[in-house]
Amino acid sequence: MATKKAAQPSKGFTDQERAAMKERAKELKAEARAQQDRAEGEKAVLTKIAEMPEPDRTLAKRVHAIVAASAPALMPKTWYGMPAYANAAGKVVCFFQSAAKFEARYATLGFNDTAKLDDGAMWPTAFALKSLTAAEEARIAALVKKAVS
Repeated sequence: MATKKAAQPSKGFTDQERAAMKERAKELKAEARAQQDRAEGEKAVLTKIAEMPEPDRTLAKRVHAIVAASAPALMPKTWYGMPAYANAAGKVVCFFQSAAKFEARYATLGFNDTAKLDDGAMWPTAFALKSLTAAEEARIAALVKKAVS
């Protein structure tokens, strides 16, 4: 006849379980911070866009929508007072520059060196924007997708 082992009272969580719970708490805090940062960045970008005169405001709204749809992992933020979109490391990948901000003839969609647009030994990193048709919007979407690939 086998003897039954006496049940030992529980001593709570093991060291490994406590460590795992601490790690999960850190992850949840980091996720909450990231969501808060995204919300704050989105608000800052939309505020800057709202301050722009026309036609820059309309262009910036469309670029913002295209970038958000094409590369949802990019974090909206302002950069030198302009709408910009950063990667997970916080590096700006692309940005919108209002024509009115620098009294220029056209607005600009620019890409920084973190954008993966490499095409041989030479490629464009900034594009003049005067208006957006479906063709330009498709090209921007393709560029943004390539930039984060």
